[in-house]
Amino acid sequence: ERFHLDNGLAVTFVDYGTIPKVRVRLAVDVGNAHEAATQVWLADVTADLLIEGTKSRSALEISQAAARMGGSLEVGVGAETTQLGGAVLSEFAPEMVRLVADAARHPAFPESELARIKNDRQRQLSIARSQSQQLATEKFRAVLYGEEHPFGRVFPTPEMIEGYSLKDVRDFYEAGFGPKRARLYVVGQFDPAAVRTAVQEAFGDWAGANPARLEAPSPRTTRKLVIVDRPDAVQTTLMLGLPVPDPSDPGYVKLAVTNSLLGGYFSSRITTNIREDKGYTYSPFSQISSRRGDAYWVQNADVSTEVTAPALKEIFFEIDRLQGEPPAKEELAGVQSYMAGVFVLRNSSRAGIINQLEFLVRHGLPDDYLGQYVDEVLAVTPADVQGAATRYIRDEAMTIVAVGDRKVIEGELALYGEDEKEK
Repeated sequence: ERFHLDNGLAVTFVDYGTIPKVRVRLAVDVGNAHEAATQVWLADVTADLLIEGTKSRSALEISQAAARMGGSLEVGVGAETTQLGGAVLSEFAPEMVRLVADAARHPAFPESELARIKNDRQRQLSIARSQSQQLATEKFRAVLYGEEHPFGRVFPTPEMIEGYSLKDVRDFYEAGFGPKRARLYVVGQFDPAAVRTAVQEAFGDWAGANPARLEAPSPRTTRKLVIVDRPDAVQTTLMLGLPVPDPSDPGYVKLAVTNSLLGGYFSSRITTNIREDKGYTYSPFSQISSRRGDAYWVQNADVSTEVTAPALKEIFFEIDRLQGEPPAKEELAGVQSYMAGVFVLRNSSRAGIINQLEFLVRHGLPDDYLGQYVDEVLAVTPADVQGAATRYIRDEAMTIVAVGDRKVIEGELALYGEDEKEK
């Protein structure tokens, strides 16, 4: 059941399951993509403070209220949305709606908690910047999108975090939170009439920000190699990828099947080649990372330093092989069965259902998309896969990032581009 409040808040009820539990989630279109260049992770700091107290409840009282309902109040930030909510026993669904509304609409933003939250974020930043996968992601996104676009910014500087004030938090909140850019989901077993009343009472007079707007990115579509030096590293983290159509494109499902066959699941070609056959790496994977109106395909692999160039050669070999010859029907059928099974699993929980519904909203997909998805996957042919690989996974358009020991890997990687000696 779907309806809108007069202020623009979109509400979705889903009667699901037999266990007496319900999940309430408010999704607001404000996230890291809405930060200025000097505000990276300000969305996260703002979200952290949302559950540190409201004008009528302390953080302890919020936690105790959620615990009495059999759950907790959780907050999370993504590129484009901030999510607030949690799962509780069914009888408390109306009360949970009111708690979520209180946290989203009436945050106290207590100054006493700001220093602690910033310190927590500083620790998280320090840990992230010690991990090669995180460094590779940061550089890959910066090269693909450019640091002038928010999609190209992954981590703040320590000085940014230290400089955030309550005024910065309040200004970000006021600019981003409001009913016109929010959706409320209630999924599980609950009394619809009682919850509808709670929604109207808790959110009906909410006012705030207008719908979100983001500048469309202009991602790189030409080959570039960047080595991020980690002297004496025993492994190299490889990331190579390029822009591809987002889920609203008619060819996306064919691309998704192609990704799974190429590197997207355990029995994929790249995994079989560089993990099972060559022993270069333990857990390579490829994926399509998408945002509203944007997506990129990327292959990840942590490989031993001495086989950095051979691993990259094998990855390109598998891409070129798929472009040159369609897969066998039996191989494709295994991929399709896997994807159909994963899709069913994604719809088998309250949180999973909300995630799927949010996917539709984010990409402007029709209501029947989910109902047709498995049939579309099963309809993909070997020729479709070869065509998608040829059309979308283009060697010459790859951004390649290698985080490793430059003095060992630089010479052999020169075949794939000129390293600009990024630090």
